Amino acid sequence: MNIAIVTGASSGMGREFVRQLSGFVRVDEIWAIARRKEALEELKAQSSVPVRPLPLDLLDPASFQRVQRLLEQEKPNVSLLVNAAGFGKFGAYHRVSVEDDCRMLDLNCKALVVMTRLCLPYMGAGSHILQLDSLSAFQPVPYITTYGATKAFVLSYSRSMNRELRGRGVRVMAMNPGWVKTEFFNHAFQTNSGEVQYFDRLYEADAVVRTGLRDLYRTNKDYSVHGLPVKLQVILVKLLPHSLVMKVWLNQQKKTKNNQGLTTV
Repeated sequence: MNIAIVTGASSGMGREFVRQLSGFVRVDEIWAIARRKEALEELKAQSSVPVRPLPLDLLDPASFQRVQRLLEQEKPNVSLLVNAAGFGKFGAYHRVSVEDDCRMLDLNCKALVVMTRLCLPYMGAGSHILQLDSLSAFQPVPYITTYGATKAFVLSYSRSMNRELRGRGVRVMAMNPGWVKTEFFNHAFQTNSGEVQYFDRLYEADAVVRTGLRDLYRTNKDYSVHGLPVKLQVILVKLLPHSLVMKVWLNQQKKTKNNQGLTTV
């Protein structure tokens, strides 16, 4: 049985991956992982591929044991793994609790690595791994400090693993979108007190996911960026000193732009 596994599948980008992946890869079933069982059940009617809801919290180590047992029992061919689970918190460091800092490390980094390692024994030549990353991976981002640092890890890990797994025919790609209108902001704004208020461009999740899947299956890129303005920004932050990049970022945050209507609760 050929399957795809998508974490963070109940909303936002993860949900879009479930909806769109059948246009790029043929699988018999999608294992959709997220905490909210009801939202996962709704995916069954939104996907042209049978969806198996797996209501798991990847901050709980027991969840990985359940995934491992399922893989061992069914021995599927994992054609595609999408690690889309993750969250961020905006604001000054003292507004973000140490517990939330550690939760970001655990979900954005540790869970991604564990899911990758669990699935690799069941991936053969032609399999793909997409790691949902962020534009913040390319630069230090004050007031999104820990989240940005976790995404820098994801970028480095993904590009290195892509090179290591090349001989096996398994392709790994990081996907690095800019600002995308999803439920991500519901969590991010909880600790934000005006430190982050300038959002230069906002993209729709369906368009960003389509670009990511197209780049995964139709190019040899080890990271994907949606939108020409964001691509130009990536080039600039590679060329300019990060001290200057951070200064520009902080100056932008002194004014508001596109900061209304981003939360759904």
